[in-house]
Amino acid sequence: MEKTILHLDLDTFYVSVERIINTELKNKPLLVGGTSDRGVVAACSYETRGFGVHSGMPMKMAKELCPEAVVIRGNAGTYSKYSDVVTEIIKEHVPLFEKSSIDEFYADLSGMDRFFGCYKYATEMRQKIIRETGLPISFGLSVNKVVSKVATNEAKPNNQLKIDFGLEKPFLAPLSIKKIPMVGDKTYQTLRNLGIRQVKTIQDMPMDIMQRVLGANGQIIWKRANGIDDTPVIPFHDRKSISNERTFDKDTIDVIKLRGILIAMTENLAYQLRRGDKLTACIAVKIRYSDFNTYSKQSRIPYTSADHTLIPKILELFNSLYNKRMLVRLIGIRFSHLVSGNYQINLFEDTEETLNLYQAMDYVRNRFGSRSVLRASAMGAKTIGSMHNPFNGEPPVVLAHRKQ
Repeated sequence: MEKTILHLDLDTFYVSVERIINTELKNKPLLVGGTSDRGVVAACSYETRGFGVHSGMPMKMAKELCPEAVVIRGNAGTYSKYSDVVTEIIKEHVPLFEKSSIDEFYADLSGMDRFFGCYKYATEMRQKIIRETGLPISFGLSVNKVVSKVATNEAKPNNQLKIDFGLEKPFLAPLSIKKIPMVGDKTYQTLRNLGIRQVKTIQDMPMDIMQRVLGANGQIIWKRANGIDDTPVIPFHDRKSISNERTFDKDTIDVIKLRGILIAMTENLAYQLRRGDKLTACIAVKIRYSDFNTYSKQSRIPYTSADHTLIPKILELFNSLYNKRMLVRLIGIRFSHLVSGNYQINLFEDTEETLNLYQAMDYVRNRFGSRSVLRASAMGAKTIGSMHNPFNGEPPVVLAHRKQ
């Protein structure tokens, strides 16, 4: 049986949500992301793209290109709520789906043609999403994830496209090589230097040439250019790590401020671990200085999710990594090597009161927010905390860097 894979993508999702919240923003150029000069554009409306604006661009540059654009910081919690509504509609209608990002989904409709007609069924589901949420959404339908994703991008904005079985190569052939998933700016430039502009050129090349030029990635790109992809639809994402970082509006050497932010980050991520019944065995600290040089250091530790165990370890890594003569631009931490498990009392160090304290603090946080209880040393840290559960099987919400 040939597979039938559906790819759905909410068009300019953050922008669309902001326009639902405030209808006065409709048809106006809109930028969502970090609002300071060091912010990054997380999403931009189609009205700004004629000025050369695109997501991932520094906000300062975007505002120079399109000075009349309205700039909005954005709210991850709000976007998650709208995404959840769409997720529930899809969950009701398809037997197997994958949420690959906050605004992007794959669904395996294989075998449903004999009962419904996959294209008609996908069309009806798309119309229901638009009707019930007010959000524009596009889809592509084909035999695999790669071709469906490319088809969605060709269908945008707010449209749909089906690629019939056997027509994958002719569909891809005239497109720019940049339309192939996995071809970023660096790979694109490498291929352009070889005189490759269209996908058809890659289709006509032997696979081994692409491998010699791009290594293992060359084989993957060659297969994708030929419409070959057997990647399954994966219904659940098991997080391998959680992290937090902040970029400063002004570079700083304020060690007290840096330590306070590290403590706040550690406290918040430890709470997320406990809420998800997870333990970490590897911690890391990252520092980026004003010259953009970035350094990180990690350490293996016994499995834990306790603040009072993690905070001293994080500060120890920071002290060994920090260069006191350099201004700091960004700081971050990461917990990895995650396993399922609850925090267990340490018979030699902890007391029953310590365990009860964690349970009480987490109960308050669950009810009133992750920053409702925090250490005094972390009170100066702003915008650190989230009610989003990182272990709900969904991918993280990606916004522009938060500022501190």
